Amino acid sequence: MEFLIVVAAALASYIFGAIWYMALAQPWMQAAGVKADENGRPVNTAGAMPYIIAFLCALLVAGMMRHVFALSGIDTVGGGLIGGLGIGLFLAAPWLVTNYAFAGRSRILMLIDGGYTVIGCTLMGLVLTLL
Repeated sequence: MEFLIVVAAALASYIFGAIWYMALAQPWMQAAGVKADENGRPVNTAGAMPYIIAFLCALLVAGMMRHVFALSGIDTVGGGLIGGLGIGLFLAAPWLVTNYAFAGRSRILMLIDGGYTVIGCTLMGLVLTLL
């Protein structure tokens, strides 16, 4: 049962990511330097692999969050929301911003990807404690 909760949390974050990046596709592509085709869609030569990797990474994050929540006694919805927000805002996003700063990436890209990281972790925390 615990594994299904982790899958559900990863899926929630993954689906949110699809919505987030569809809504912010143009500014994200510009900030990330992703080339667009004649229809304005990203030129993706990697096929489905980035999507598979993204879901597997979401599973890893959700699994570790579940472990941290269990060790910390976080089992309420409020605790899950605050725990997920804290993990996203104070652990995951700072690493992303550090990497982007050294790579010379734009602030817009930091905000878009960092925003997804924070909200995605918050959703994971919610689902982990909701189910």
